[in-house]
Amino acid sequence: MNTDDVSDFQSSTQRVAILAETFRLLGDPSRLRILLFCLQSPKAVGDIAKSLNLSQTLVSHHLRLLRGARLVRSERQAKKVFYEVADEHVSTMLVDMLSHIDEDHADD
Repeated sequence: MNTDDVSDFQSSTQRVAILAETFRLLGDPSRLRILLFCLQSPKAVGDIAKSLNLSQTLVSHHLRLLRGARLVRSERQAKKVFYEVADEHVSTMLVDMLSHIDEDHADD
């Protein structure tokens, strides 16, 4: 996205509202943990719940919201549904933000 695209983006109230809603969804620690857990490979709901010490009901609820925001995608394999980060944009953003918070802030 170049600076012209950003200017166009700023003029669209609907797009800004969608972006704000996306960041609101990412503001929940459980949803963020789920996204980070699904970053490397697709994971089943039960595996997510067990690994993150969350109930399957809660994980399913969070995944429904994340899928609605196009942050994760799902694939059914037999009786299980596997979830992974939706695309490279989402993966890159998460990895970049993790790198950002890990930077040495000695200049602050």
